[in-house]
Amino acid sequence: MCSILGIFGLAPGDDLPRLRREALEHSQRQRHRGPDWSGVHADDGAILVHERLAIVDPAGGAQPIRSADGRLVLAVNGEIYNHRELQGALAQPYDFQTGSDCEVINALYAQDDDIAAWLDRLNGIFAFALWDREGSRYLIARDPIGVCPLYWGHDGNGRLWVASEMKALAGTCSDVAQFPPGHFYDSATGQLQPYYRRPWRAHDATAGVQVAPDELREAFERAVHRQMMTDVPYGVLLSGGLDSSLVAACAARFARRRIEEDDRAEAWWPRLHSFAIGLEGSPDLAAAEVAAQALGTVHHGFTYTIEEGLDALPDVIRHVETYDVTTIRASTPMYLLARRIKAMGVKMVLSGEGSDEIFGGYLYFHKAPNAREFHDELVRKLDALHNYDCLRANKSMMAWGVEARVPFLDVEFLDVAMRMDASAKMVGVGPDGRLRIEKTVLREAFDGYLPDSILWRQKEQFSDGVGYGWIDSLKAHAGAHVGDREFAAAASRFPVNPPQSKEAYFYRRIFERLFPGEACAQTVPGGKSIACSSPAAIAWDAAFANAADPSGRAVAGVHRAALA
Repeated sequence: MCSILGIFGLAPGDDLPRLRREALEHSQRQRHRGPDWSGVHADDGAILVHERLAIVDPAGGAQPIRSADGRLVLAVNGEIYNHRELQGALAQPYDFQTGSDCEVINALYAQDDDIAAWLDRLNGIFAFALWDREGSRYLIARDPIGVCPLYWGHDGNGRLWVASEMKALAGTCSDVAQFPPGHFYDSATGQLQPYYRRPWRAHDATAGVQVAPDELREAFERAVHRQMMTDVPYGVLLSGGLDSSLVAACAARFARRRIEEDDRAEAWWPRLHSFAIGLEGSPDLAAAEVAAQALGTVHHGFTYTIEEGLDALPDVIRHVETYDVTTIRASTPMYLLARRIKAMGVKMVLSGEGSDEIFGGYLYFHKAPNAREFHDELVRKLDALHNYDCLRANKSMMAWGVEARVPFLDVEFLDVAMRMDASAKMVGVGPDGRLRIEKTVLREAFDGYLPDSILWRQKEQFSDGVGYGWIDSLKAHAGAHVGDREFAAAASRFPVNPPQSKEAYFYRRIFERLFPGEACAQTVPGGKSIACSSPAAIAWDAAFANAADPSGRAVAGVHRAALA
């Protein structure tokens, strides 16, 4: 994964050398995403800058990638996991210039006029800008779920800027905004268009559909295998929760096969290394040790102190570019973990984001009144992932040049898991009379892959699992730094998404200093939440309205360690 920056709509009178310098200066703000190499293309119509984190074809694959005839110039942040299949299916031979998995985008653009169709065939995580010099045409696109971040806006002269992180555009584009996932913009039409549509978004399309445990498990195993595509040392994030442990279990099986087939078995890699972090004595650290021992990974459990976490908050907010309470709570330990991982020479990790949004793993789903409401909330959560868990995992890790991949959000796996009738995912009493906890259908599909204490461990949100003292300390710290009178005037100072707590106010104050302006504030969603719910799910239980808090412990009577 990397960073991109593009400027389009240059006019004949523009000072190209000056704009090129500006583009490089702005791109430098996000160079942490691509510390391995920088590349730039500038002509009379467009400027593209790329900061590279070399994962595939590290010796080659430099960007921007130019076609052999010089017509196409491409800057991509991401990975295309099915690039070999796409290359093999090309209607005509294409003269590839690199070994990069992303160059297939140039080939598809050159051979297929149906942009929406070939974008929908990409299985990967990506945000890219493509410049067609011959047609003075540019194409911008983002992956279906929004795993890779992308922002765009216009400068004072009407030129369009696009960048991987908002910090590269803030201060230049007064209308900076997120580029929506699953969409593309074609300058030839001037239209922003969706390309990712699925029947399973409608509950009626899933009613009565069953997915066998074997089919679910095999689809996920294929997703993990696809995303192990790398030419550099890699690892897995292992919190000891169900989701990260399943990712690790599948990856460990593939890694063992690789060792058996490879005479470099004693090398540091491809032995699978796993990583966890928490406060001293945290639930996640203890559970991660159990999972790692069972899976045979080379495990690294790191601790951090509350003071270290509090010290990191300004840097965390600068990198993740949000003031959302849930995201900052969880991003901080992840940011600290990424630094330790980077120091060990690992450049890519597999992570468990997305499972809760697919299977209803958050504890508030216990209150869903019926399968339709349950399914509709899953779709709402998937639609919002680019603002929350995807943003957290990507930016917290990429702050230190570590790429996080998310097999649960593999588009082929999504098509299997989301076409299932939501009644199979709901908690309650099953047909056999046994109590079904959250994600039972997923746990049953992987019976035997993990110790029961991990396979049937209750959901812990990451910001809870690192140690309950973390959230309590954040609240206390904010309370000591935000006065009552100051908080009482929150709506006047912050009319866009006014902070609902002193903790939220504290984060917002830091965010405003780093990213001033209403447009930046509007890139962050608002609304009340209970244990990571959407605002719509607050209506599921009358008690939610008064207990709204992003922590899973807020769902009293469901979380086993809920506060009294």
